[in-house]
Amino acid sequence: MPAFAADVLLAEAAGHLADAVDLRRRIHRHPELGLELPRTQAAVVDELDGLDLDVRTGSGVSSVIADLRGSGVRGDDAPVILLRADMDALPMPEDTDVEFKSDVDGAMHACGHDAHVAMLVGAARMLTARRAELPGTVRFMFQPGEEGFHGARYMLDEGLLDGPNVDAAFALHVSPNLPSGSIWTRGGALMASANVVTITVTGKGGHASTPYLANDPMPVAAEIVQALQVMVTRRISTFDPVVITITKIRAGTTSNVIPETVNMLGTLRAVSEAGRSVAVEGIERVAANVAAAHEMTATVQVEPGYPVTVNDDGFADFTLDVATDLLGRKRVGRMPTPVMGAEDFSYVLQQRPGALAFVGVCPPGEQPARAHACHSNRMTIDEDGMQAGIALHAAVALSYLDLRASEEVHSRSE
Repeated sequence: MPAFAADVLLAEAAGHLADAVDLRRRIHRHPELGLELPRTQAAVVDELDGLDLDVRTGSGVSSVIADLRGSGVRGDDAPVILLRADMDALPMPEDTDVEFKSDVDGAMHACGHDAHVAMLVGAARMLTARRAELPGTVRFMFQPGEEGFHGARYMLDEGLLDGPNVDAAFALHVSPNLPSGSIWTRGGALMASANVVTITVTGKGGHASTPYLANDPMPVAAEIVQALQVMVTRRISTFDPVVITITKIRAGTTSNVIPETVNMLGTLRAVSEAGRSVAVEGIERVAANVAAAHEMTATVQVEPGYPVTVNDDGFADFTLDVATDLLGRKRVGRMPTPVMGAEDFSYVLQQRPGALAFVGVCPPGEQPARAHACHSNRMTIDEDGMQAGIALHAAVALSYLDLRASEEVHSRSE
């Protein structure tokens, strides 16, 4: 038997949807970047006020942790499940026509973190009202700095999983490219690792009219871009996918000067540490040897990035079962392949069993495959899809704590 009545839980989530939409829009209008999100942090603390939670904020970053202890919990021996929402925006312009569009130039909630916060606050309200049903503790994690700033790692360093000890972790991420209100995940690798790649090609500068008196690094940089794609398709297994994308090439000052150097910037994505290692070695080898073939040099720097997001197989199956009990089979799917985007929830999943799942928020009237994706300057969502996210957060917490309590009773009876 499920630990909840699906129709009741969905009705409760629907009752919190208007408040969630309002909070999401307020955060969307005032996006903040990186690890310091004072306005967003204050909004979260204000929303949690009055729920009788143990709330604490980060000492080094603008994080919020709130614990909800079940009415019968005494001491730190009862199970603890962590639910996460990230809070930061992206450094990019917004080109939507929504009435609550960003008021901050060069900043936009284009990855749905505003919705993540709103859904988790809604779930906190639902679960607080069910405190008497909780045979354990729910820890709500509101984190800054997911967009490349390693916010989860900072929170781990500040004791995120301690006092009481967290047993399992769960997170949701919205996707405009999935049917609204649907839930999707998979066991194993769910999202890729991410590394920033910098390549500097050095040749010899000179006059653009006499390239034979110089040694032009520009065509060599272009050759390296192409050679990297050949390396990926010919030297790395298609069953352990890797993506290398050069996104920025910068060189030169004017039309008649051959520059001495070309600076290239890009990203490396992989779904296994083995694949990432092979790709890093390949980037270094290709860049150095293509440059050497033209009597130039190339230096490569691969910055450490987020690890692969790996869902615990058992917890992923558990999540899909809970989602099916809640929403029905037609609104739940098992993803056949990983997503090549990256997530710093991966740091949490390295230390505790758990899963990240996607909730569909495809805007009304659009086809999921054609909707503007996360990180698009025109990304919008169907806010009604947040109802499923609110309810699933609550359902996962209720089901996990109920399962752990049942296991404990069974263990004592043996």
